[in-house]
Amino acid sequence: MSLLLRNSIAICIFTNAQHILCMEPFAIEKPKSAAFLPYPVSSLSPPIVPQDLSSFKSRGISEVERDLQEKLREIREQYIATIDHYNWNKLVYESAIQFEPVVGQCYHLYRTRRGNQLSMISPDQWPQRHLATLRLQVDRQWHVERVGDGVDISELFQS
Repeated sequence: MSLLLRNSIAICIFTNAQHILCMEPFAIEKPKSAAFLPYPVSSLSPPIVPQDLSSFKSRGISEVERDLQEKLREIREQYIATIDHYNWNKLVYESAIQFEPVVGQCYHLYRTRRGNQLSMISPDQWPQRHLATLRLQVDRQWHVERVGDGVDISELFQS
């Protein structure tokens, strides 16, 4: 059995003589006045003329392109720095090391006749070709403190 109330509808179901199950009433919406609708409802209504959005679109496109170009430039720089960091670490770990380096200390990488060698001897005390001065970090990665004079990094990492 259902009951119709003014401005709302309620549905009640009799389950047995003592229990009545009623569902929540919901409001019946009244139609809005035509004066408040966001679109014309008759042929006498003023026409809706779309706005020219070309300047909005061109400003938006140029701003988005500029922002994305800047982000791509930053990503490219980070990528190159990461690749260089990897190459330096690979070069050091593949070189001859005759001692156990201490974290936080600076060491010098040289190119000798037998290949690359990590040493504690500073460049002004040893006549070998000095590639770089590096510091061992806590995470066991090498940080380049100074690149040797006349060292071409692109040539160094290609060999």
